[in-house]
Amino acid sequence: MNNLTTLSALDTEAELDRLAARYGAAGGLGVQMLTLVGGKAEKLLERLPDPVRVRLEEVTEKALGLAMRAAQSSRRAVPDQADWVNTAMSTAMGAAGGFGGLPSALVELPATTTVLLRIIQGVAAENGFDPASENVQFDCIRVFAAAGPLASDDGADLGFLTLRVTLTGGAMQRLIATVAPRLATVLGQKLATQTIPVLGAVAGATTNYLYTGYYREIAHVHFGLRKLAIDADLPQEELAQRLAARMRRRLR
Repeated sequence: MNNLTTLSALDTEAELDRLAARYGAAGGLGVQMLTLVGGKAEKLLERLPDPVRVRLEEVTEKALGLAMRAAQSSRRAVPDQADWVNTAMSTAMGAAGGFGGLPSALVELPATTTVLLRIIQGVAAENGFDPASENVQFDCIRVFAAAGPLASDDGADLGFLTLRVTLTGGAMQRLIATVAPRLATVLGQKLATQTIPVLGAVAGATTNYLYTGYYREIAHVHFGLRKLAIDADLPQEELAQRLAARMRRRLR
């Protein structure tokens, strides 16, 4: 990506404002809907059986590794879809997963993770980045480092924007292992809302609908900031700090 013209300071500020608004909107997408079907976030994980809760991080790490391979290979056969198609597909998968309660929800989990990752890859491509590139694949995984929409967001999630990784052998697996604990909490909340058969279908559809919108918006912030760093010829870390300052002002 090479720009002959560097963005002006005013244009850079305007783009940071736009990304801040997008980040703020991501955290507010339908959280009340999830509260209605699932209760408070801190109580959700208590609904899961002990064996599932204990192995949640391990299951999430495996699901994320499978999703990375599946999402990347699927790009050769299936083009990126419109937002409404992705949302409809993810919502339907959540409903199907929740219909049979926890057993079917566990089966659905890797598939939903793959769909979310494909959506994130699509946002990367939309911003001019090649999802087949190793550093872009890293960034796609890093988007999952942002806490899910039920998290209490004090602006700390913006740390994912400046997370540093080294592209060395085995780095992808180490990154997945780093992201997995946080994503496990997010997906554990999702599983908990799907534990009641039949009623879990409604909860599964709702959570998938919400998570699809959340991670899509977070991906737009992540790759939008990376693109802005190139267009404005400024360090991404500096832009991330300026974005974080905007978010802190919003939370006052």
